[in-house]
Amino acid sequence: MQTTPKSLRLQIGIFGRTNVGKSSFLNMVAGQDVAITSSVPGTTTDVVEKTMELLPVGPVVFLDTAGLDDISDLGSRRAERSRKIFDRSDVSILIVEADRWTDHEEEVIREAGERKSPLILVVNKCDLREPAPAFLETLRVKSQRVIVCASTDRSKRDAAVNLLKQYLLEVCPEDYLTAPALLGDIMPKGGLAVLIIPVDFEAPRGRIILPQAQAIRDALDHGSMTLVVKEKEYKAALAKLKSLPDLVVCDSRIVDRMVAETPEGVRCTTFSILFSRLKGDIAEMTRGAFAIGNLKKGDKVLISESCSHHAIEGDIGRIGIPLWLKKHLGFEVETRVAAGRDFPPEISEYRLIIQCGSCMLTRRETLARIQKAKQAGVPITNYGLCISYLRGVLERVIEPFPEAREVYQGSGHPAKTRCWNKDQDRVLEGGKS
Repeated sequence: MQTTPKSLRLQIGIFGRTNVGKSSFLNMVAGQDVAITSSVPGTTTDVVEKTMELLPVGPVVFLDTAGLDDISDLGSRRAERSRKIFDRSDVSILIVEADRWTDHEEEVIREAGERKSPLILVVNKCDLREPAPAFLETLRVKSQRVIVCASTDRSKRDAAVNLLKQYLLEVCPEDYLTAPALLGDIMPKGGLAVLIIPVDFEAPRGRIILPQAQAIRDALDHGSMTLVVKEKEYKAALAKLKSLPDLVVCDSRIVDRMVAETPEGVRCTTFSILFSRLKGDIAEMTRGAFAIGNLKKGDKVLISESCSHHAIEGDIGRIGIPLWLKKHLGFEVETRVAAGRDFPPEISEYRLIIQCGSCMLTRRETLARIQKAKQAGVPITNYGLCISYLRGVLERVIEPFPEAREVYQGSGHPAKTRCWNKDQDRVLEGGKS
């Protein structure tokens, strides 16, 4: 990983009416012309993303949105895309003009408040008009963090940017400043993790996919060791070790094989389950896995992917999970796929949501999806937990996580189950089943 992925950066949404200087503010912070600026309202027609190192804050992504009051032909669609950025924003910046406050500003305050997104107010264009003291006092009631600037006046850039950095450090989510461990905290220092990594069509030539790379880096950061093998070499690798590993992690598609070949007493899990904790709520997603047993014929199930990729033959979300659900349930359910960040605004029609590992989403985005599901009364789980449930090995692979074990023990689920018959089907390997 030569650069920090977007999903691991602090996401900062820039909101405001058209022509208040949102893009100019972004250009000022970046110190370069990132976004096109113009006096013509509606110049920004879609979300502009700028990744940068904003020291001492660290890696960030600024999200410059279209105006919420855009009245052009495509304005309503642009505004709707801008509203979706609230789910993604760890911090929200509202750009306003001096002495002007409308319903659109109140909407940003409300949206940010509902998501508990810290708010920074920026009074822009102060070279044209200085804000009245009474107006500033009104703003400080809404947020204690107010910046007064003229984003086109680069001679005063340092003062405005330094104040922005101060505010960002004050409101930065704790789990961003102190990154949560992926696997390092469930292993002893100096311990060994065996990572079983398939080399298939989803692993580009010469590379391994992001979750696996992050697991290796996290182990290194915590003073642990990793042994990386393919599934066919796993048993031979164990035989060569002088002592058993402290943890085994595999791809979800071979979870039953991994469990069968892992000695009792050795903790094991999947990459996807690790990410259900890193990016979401493993307890809630474990609870959602048990909703599989309540599905009825014809029920709608949403398969929610966080990346937009061309589906390969044997795709785990589009092919694998629907096939395994049918094998387990004995009947078909209606599955629909939402890819990338196109999470449906209306989800009450679904009886279950199965979210991918979320390696391309921020933690805030994943938690927002979980919260929306809870509000709609729809259970939500993730790929790894779902597949492990279907294959009857859920109890074993959540053993490293106390919060998930507590859900399992309180579920009334039988201690030992076997939902998978390998004589009827076999794991999707190399994109074929």
